[in-house]
Amino acid sequence: QVQLVESGGGLVQAGGSVRLSCAASGRTFSTYTMGWFRQSPGKEREFVAAIMWSSGTTQYADSVKGRFTISRDNAKNMVYLQMNSLKPEDTAVYYCAAGKFLPIESRRFGSWGQGTQVTVSS
Repeated sequence: QVQLVESGGGLVQAGGSVRLSCAASGRTFSTYTMGWFRQSPGKEREFVAAIMWSSGTTQYADSVKGRFTISRDNAKNMVYLQMNSLKPEDTAVYYCAAGKFLPIESRRFGSWGQGTQVTVSS
């Protein structure tokens, strides 16, 4: 059973930076694609970024491209989301997700963390 635990959220001023962490356990993740999603009040959950664990191939939503970076640490089974140049519209609960054998363009993740709140003040 895959377990995902996010951390690192909080309150940050616009223009600032935050790094989110996702601790993954319960499986060998070499065949997994890992993702970050976010959801703000009244909106549907949206894709932010994804990374294929084995190859390191990444994909980003247009809204965060150039500002956010997804990465993974194989030895620690950790996935990170470095968020720079934050905007108030980045305020949301951010979720880590995992999917086995998922192509990088797929959004059909089967495992989810509990989420961590990021609030960007103007």
